[in-house]
Amino acid sequence: MIKKTLGEIAEMCGGTISHEEDRNKVIQGVITDSRHIVAGCLFVPIVGERYDGHDFALKGLLSGAGATLWQSDRGVCPEGSVIEVEDTLVALQLLAKAYLKEVGCKVVGITGSNGKTTTKDMVYALLDTTYKVHKTEGNFNNHIGLPLTILRMDSDVDIVVLEMGMSGREEIEILSSIAQPDVALITNIGESHLLQLGSRKEIARAKLEIVSGLKSGGFLIYNGDEPLIPEVLAESQTVKPAELHTSTFGLDSNNDDYPTGMMFHAKGIIFTSLVHKDLGIDLPLFGRHNVVNCLAALTVARFFNISEESIKEGLSHLQLTGMRIEHVVSPRGLTLLNDAYNASPTSMKAAIDVLESMKGYRRKIAVLGDMLELGSQEKEYHAEIGSYVTSDKINMLYTYGPLSSYIAEAARVNLPEADVHAFTDKAALIKHLVEQIHPKDIVLVKASRGMKLEEVVNALIEKC
Repeated sequence: MIKKTLGEIAEMCGGTISHEEDRNKVIQGVITDSRHIVAGCLFVPIVGERYDGHDFALKGLLSGAGATLWQSDRGVCPEGSVIEVEDTLVALQLLAKAYLKEVGCKVVGITGSNGKTTTKDMVYALLDTTYKVHKTEGNFNNHIGLPLTILRMDSDVDIVVLEMGMSGREEIEILSSIAQPDVALITNIGESHLLQLGSRKEIARAKLEIVSGLKSGGFLIYNGDEPLIPEVLAESQTVKPAELHTSTFGLDSNNDDYPTGMMFHAKGIIFTSLVHKDLGIDLPLFGRHNVVNCLAALTVARFFNISEESIKEGLSHLQLTGMRIEHVVSPRGLTLLNDAYNASPTSMKAAIDVLESMKGYRRKIAVLGDMLELGSQEKEYHAEIGSYVTSDKINMLYTYGPLSSYIAEAARVNLPEADVHAFTDKAALIKHLVEQIHPKDIVLVKASRGMKLEEVVNALIEKC
């Protein structure tokens, strides 16, 4: 993590020290949550819609923080080691940008509507075989989380892998300007954030903001199955470096890399690709969509000259962020596919495809919850998922939430009435599931994060 004198930090973030005698005081680490203060850190009070971190600045100093930032329009600063700035959030971002430049490591920026976290984890696993790598942890992928991720890395890191999330325009542009990637990767363009942006083309424009901060001569890797990406990339208003190199991946044979063979097995997929003709890649994940994510990660690995032996080693030790088609077996033997972290029409269909591919189980049961932030066509998108559910894919469907009732309604066209169950009460849903499930069944659980369907997963693990 960052370790600097107070004077150096003030210079890096454009601030002024309140007490000159503190200039040589050493600060280590940056914290924005006063509940997690560690001795000698820099506390950065962030101003939010419903809170103001400045209310906790004095508490932070008394709890052991080495210093605090203070926004100049917030009145008299507390006694202690203080750096006064015009805007604490901007100062945090400037500090991260300066530290990243000083470290001098390579930067991989990853965005996309679906699969960015899984792809980030794959990229990390591959690069970590050869380099010292730092990556985004958890959901630290926004205008606050990304700077904190950078400031937590050691000064001898070779490569940092940064996930970039957004909910609207200009957000990824800010993140890209901080990170200034050497490599930018776009996993896909989905339907998430239609509520805020209105169309998939606008979502593509928001995601392509990642190239605005790309270094000259930078490398853009994108899903070539999505025609909106090159279309928006060619628009005159798209900001990009003068010298831009690109590579595509996907399922279509027009891409620079695509799968040439796939074999599903109990623990994942073995596949070959156009580029990796002779390397049978054993991916310990389920679903064709994860083969596509892996192709993206492999393209990054080739850019950094990762050997084929190291590729095999990296994937064998792959660890994913939780609740992304996480394979779980209960003490009584029930198999669960926990994908309760997020959902969109694209990822929902991919998860159903994974369930369809699973062999050797008594019944395939899907528990699907509401997909949020889909805008004015949310009912139609849910009905589309219901139409996608057929008897050859699953044996029994449970839905949870008011929007998911449209999934159930459309699914009744293809499934027997007795095999479709719609709930708006989570406790009732769990009770019915527990009564119906057999240990030799397999259950997929998927919904948007706000539906908290991990509670269903936990209940099934405990009771089934």
